[in-house]
Amino acid sequence: MNTLVRAWSEGVTTLGAWTTLNTPVVAERLALVGHDYVCLDQQHGIADDGSLVSSLIAVAAGGAAPLVRIAANEPSMIGKALDCGAEGVIIPLVNDRRDAERAVQSCRYPPNGERSVGPIRSAGSGRGRENSRAACIVMAESAAAVKNIDEICSVPGVDGVYIGPADLAASLGGAPSLGVVPGVHAEAIAKIIAACSQHGVATGIHCGTTRQAIECAEMGFQMITISTDTQLLATAATSRFDEVNKGIAAAGVRSTTVSNS
Repeated sequence: MNTLVRAWSEGVTTLGAWTTLNTPVVAERLALVGHDYVCLDQQHGIADDGSLVSSLIAVAAGGAAPLVRIAANEPSMIGKALDCGAEGVIIPLVNDRRDAERAVQSCRYPPNGERSVGPIRSAGSGRGRENSRAACIVMAESAAAVKNIDEICSVPGVDGVYIGPADLAASLGGAPSLGVVPGVHAEAIAKIIAACSQHGVATGIHCGTTRQAIECAEMGFQMITISTDTQLLATAATSRFDEVNKGIAAAGVRSTTVSNS
């Protein structure tokens, strides 16, 4: 069984990182920290096909499960990511049962799906591959997905539902925001969690802060992305810059920079 799917079936909460850069060494470093998974973003990130295999190898070498968020719910994109060695795919904009069925079919070999047999790095092929099948994680990030969440979760082969909180908030008429926003947004997320729990499907979400990640764990999420590479870089760089700038100013040294604080 897939390592993430096994953990979820055992009631374990998995913590992951997100990389939007096409730099394998960054993906490897995130894996080495101890994250359960590292997701390469091919939808909004610049993790292109040229760096895909190298980054997947780097994540696996670092000890994390390599995932790919593909650009669209398309069989060729899903198949390529899995053939290149991804242990699972996160599929955006799954709004109803038909979308969920399409995603599952693209992840599974016949007779359980329509995935073409052509492994590049994935071990085995055909029916034998089902023993360590890829995790099929569909994204719920719209009002339509919330409305149809029960039928989405009931599709056999859906292993997880990953909430895109910013897009979901926008779809519900609010301002895009990470984490859970009180009101309609929180109610929609609670509905998704309940449906996933009822159907034995893991619930995932993207978080922007430590507090949000802890709160989501308390809410029952089993797949929590706790950081993104560019966010980490910006936060660390800003903190170091401000510290040094303040120290220089306190020492009476003139600097050409202007403090960001």
